[in-house]
Amino acid sequence: MPTHHKRENENENKNNKTITTLHTTQQMAKTRKVYPVGAVLLILNLLMASRIPLSRSILLLQRTNNLYPHSHFTPKRFPKSYPCPLWSSSFSSCLQILHKSSTTTATTPPYISTCYSSFSKDPITDEANPLLQDFEFPPFDVVEASHVRPGIRALLKNLESDLEELERTVEPSWPKLVEPLEKLGDQLTVVWGMINHLKAVKDSPELRAAIEEVQPEKVKFQLRLGQSKPIYNAFKAIQDSPQWSSLSDAQKRIVEFYQFHWEKKSFAGVVLDVVVMFLLSFDEVALHLDSQIKEAVLNGVALDDDKREQFNKIEQELERLSQKFGENVLDATKKFEKLITDKKDIEGLPATSLGLAAQTAVSKGHKDATAENGPWIITLDAPSFMSVMQHARNRGLREEIYRAYVTRASSGDLNNTAIIDEILKLRLEKAKLLGYNNYAEVSMATKMASVEKAEELLEKLRTASWDAAVQDMEDLKIFSKNQGAMEANDLTHWDTSFWAERLRESKYDINEEELRPFFSLPKVMVGLFNLAKTIFGIDIELADGLAPVWNNDVKFYRVKDSLGSPIAYFYFDPYSRPSEKRGGAWMDEVVSRSRVLSPNGTAPRLPVAHMVCNQTPPVGNKPSLMTFREVETVFHEFGHALQHMLTKQDEGLVAGIRGIEWDAVELPSQFMENWCYHRETLMGIAKHYETGETLPEEVYSKLLAARTFRAGSFSLRQIKFASLDLELHTNYIPGALESIYDVDQRVSKRTQVIPPLPEDRFLCGFSHIFAGGYAAGYYSYKWAEVLSADAFSAFEDAGLDNSKAVKETGNKFRETILALGGGKAPLEVFVEFRGREPSPEALLRHNGLLSVTTPA
Repeated sequence: MPTHHKRENENENKNNKTITTLHTTQQMAKTRKVYPVGAVLLILNLLMASRIPLSRSILLLQRTNNLYPHSHFTPKRFPKSYPCPLWSSSFSSCLQILHKSSTTTATTPPYISTCYSSFSKDPITDEANPLLQDFEFPPFDVVEASHVRPGIRALLKNLESDLEELERTVEPSWPKLVEPLEKLGDQLTVVWGMINHLKAVKDSPELRAAIEEVQPEKVKFQLRLGQSKPIYNAFKAIQDSPQWSSLSDAQKRIVEFYQFHWEKKSFAGVVLDVVVMFLLSFDEVALHLDSQIKEAVLNGVALDDDKREQFNKIEQELERLSQKFGENVLDATKKFEKLITDKKDIEGLPATSLGLAAQTAVSKGHKDATAENGPWIITLDAPSFMSVMQHARNRGLREEIYRAYVTRASSGDLNNTAIIDEILKLRLEKAKLLGYNNYAEVSMATKMASVEKAEELLEKLRTASWDAAVQDMEDLKIFSKNQGAMEANDLTHWDTSFWAERLRESKYDINEEELRPFFSLPKVMVGLFNLAKTIFGIDIELADGLAPVWNNDVKFYRVKDSLGSPIAYFYFDPYSRPSEKRGGAWMDEVVSRSRVLSPNGTAPRLPVAHMVCNQTPPVGNKPSLMTFREVETVFHEFGHALQHMLTKQDEGLVAGIRGIEWDAVELPSQFMENWCYHRETLMGIAKHYETGETLPEEVYSKLLAARTFRAGSFSLRQIKFASLDLELHTNYIPGALESIYDVDQRVSKRTQVIPPLPEDRFLCGFSHIFAGGYAAGYYSYKWAEVLSADAFSAFEDAGLDNSKAVKETGNKFRETILALGGGKAPLEVFVEFRGREPSPEALLRHNGLLSVTTPA
């Protein structure tokens, strides 16, 4: 889930210490080697597939599919997939027919090969299983749970023999080691990425059961690959050979990463962590994000056979528990329904929310439900939950919905408490096994920051935010008292969002619901694509029908360069579907750019992405009318997608978002959010969906002024999550007297103006760190905010009204931040773009926190 920007302006005195902190960390980054996960990632990614949110929550990415672009034809627009069975004697003629029946223009989309390996002589023969056939794009429309068990098992059987063949013939050279390894792993990445993605967007008990049954077999193969001594020896020999000096920087990062982690016996850990991360969904995440999964251990002594077996068992169990955690959250969210029949109980809810609640009621069997007369069903899905918290005048309803939300998955069969304790226990065991004091050290070993530097930055930001957050609460108390609210002297969790929205409307005369008609999804997307063309010189066009989709609401797009040639593709799934789709927003990799996986040996394979949100769906004849925050979320996820799609890195293991240190991967996404406040961009988007009227100038000015509204509170919220995450992974001892909820209460005293309820069980729904890739890494949102704000300040320095300067700066951003992927350390990439190391001044200025005094 994206982080929303907060305040703006004032003096620089208070950020000196933060600047020092960040610069010190950057110097450390210079003096130590940072190894990309890319290596592992294709090794791993190879392996499997993937937060990332995945995003933001990156939570996590479900991974990679193999798309092979052909340059001599444009295929037909298929409503369904028409695969050519590889084992068929008519395979060649089948492909020829497909080629001939396609229109001849520009460049074709990719072909995905899932069942043929670079070594196998005997193709998998299961003509009825779409997982085991070639296709132009993943057949999301026809894959069913019944295909999972036989498909994965057949594929693993072939991959085992492929791996044996590679180990037998491997040589210490790039063509004989890295390239075949990338090809080998890509097959599992394609298939597993497909089914894991479907689990996130089209969940069913049958699909869950099938995935759960074959996961141990998949992980067993991944561990087998990650612990291959012949492959390790070949990597080591490359580094010791004369050819080392001729390798590119990206290639050296791949080799060093693999060798270093293997020597520390942590490569299997990296692989597994990637698996877990990419497997599970990363709300934003999502990211969405298959890079920083170098989650391993850099300093452990070599593990003997017994310890390796123990390590492997831990990894298997961690993956199972993480998946179960996420399933419990989804099920608990789906389980809650509040049926309302009396219109007085939902007084204050805007028309769009009433329409959604009535539409939900219809889907639950109340066929005559209408927005005007009900009945209405309230759920814990984000659009419904947030609407109640912000607009329902019925304080009792707000309390009921809030309590249900913060106690999700904390009771009965869906209780995640024991799962959290077991996850933390196993992570600590893993860290000790690998020679670390705690799991946070394992996590930080592959990030830009260290535990100490992350904590230091969080504390600097906390002190810069605290007084502002306290004042935020005082403002709410005064305002609600002036409005005659009985609860004015006792404002609590289910009151703050409601009164904050009323205060914002009063202070800035902005009603977010009244702004919805100006932010229809079609116009927002047009404006977003126009911005991308202006800054980065790309064209994006709708290509619906070219690729099968998993839901009729999903859109498919083609990205073209300035010459009109396709350079990438992406799916966009915008709407909330609480019965089958997990919450949050994320960008996910379908397939990454790769020279090795080129279909014709010349042009690299083109990247393809998923972009998934959970915004309010269309109601009746109206298009999806978005809140401003939903607009920010779309921009955020598109930033992740841009880094994936506009990469110019041809080494697949470090292309796009692969190989980028985890605490830097949010830079492009948070960078894009800044453009929501750029006048020309916003006014180009904000057109009334019925009249075409542009958002009034005075409203834009108020939106700009409201940007820093409650910035201290929003900042503390993220700092609380990050601090709690680090505390649980550094000092918490599972099974000791202090429970996870005791830790939550303790951390909240320093990071929340209103402490959580005694019965608060927010941790049971904290998917980012227990079902995603942010374990001991949630701080990276704030870390990356420093980078992204400073990057945007380059455009401010150039002049946002200077179109030529914006294009020049945008091209530089594209050629560095977006193009280089994980082939270079992120600090080097940032310096190449900005001309200096990053400073937090821009972030504090944008958030309006520069002049805030430090609390006692």
